[in-house]
Amino acid sequence: MSVLLLIFSMKLPRLFFVLVFSISTTLAAEDKWTVLFDGASLKHWTSLEGESVEKGWRISDGTIHRHEEGGGDIISRKTYENFILEFEWKVSEVGNSGVKYRARGKLGLEYQILDDAKHADGKKPSRRAAGLYDLVAAPDSKPVSPIGEWNSARIVAKGRFLEHWVNGVKVMSVEQSTDDWNERFAASKYAKREGFGFGAGHILLQDHHDPVWFRNIRIKRLP
Repeated sequence: MSVLLLIFSMKLPRLFFVLVFSISTTLAAEDKWTVLFDGASLKHWTSLEGESVEKGWRISDGTIHRHEEGGGDIISRKTYENFILEFEWKVSEVGNSGVKYRARGKLGLEYQILDDAKHADGKKPSRRAAGLYDLVAAPDSKPVSPIGEWNSARIVAKGRFLEHWVNGVKVMSVEQSTDDWNERFAASKYAKREGFGFGAGHILLQDHHDPVWFRNIRIKRLP
């Protein structure tokens, strides 16, 4: 009996290690993120206009900074349809930019980035920061940081369901193809764009002629 107990006790740590390793490996496979920008390289990005990515964008202090005219929009090299995208952003005073997704060319669903108080687009609720540009507004109570300070953002796109988050709070959710969506779409600038907002497309960082900064960009595909 004592010999059997000794053998069991000697094997238990190994069995426990194997079990923990197996569980950890499974969880890692289910939680696989791709880092699109790590603060040091733009290898996951290319220029929509065919220019060098570095022409209007540069890496500084761990950020992608749109710093001068002429660079144009930059897009992810790969396309995504269902995903969770997380990033941090800040924009200049009176600044305007955005992160587009499911983008084809320049057109795509857009997480708006804006100085709501001073930019002209701030007069229209559906064009204010963290909303789905020209389609669904984020509430006035959204916890957006003061201009010049960082915000964390999350976009969830899963089939017809879309969500926008800012600083840990969900501020926009909508289901495409509902009557509500159809009414909003018909009243938007995209009304004549058949298929807009559906299917796979690129992630796009917008050059809207104003300084904007991004960092810690990562994405996880969803089934």
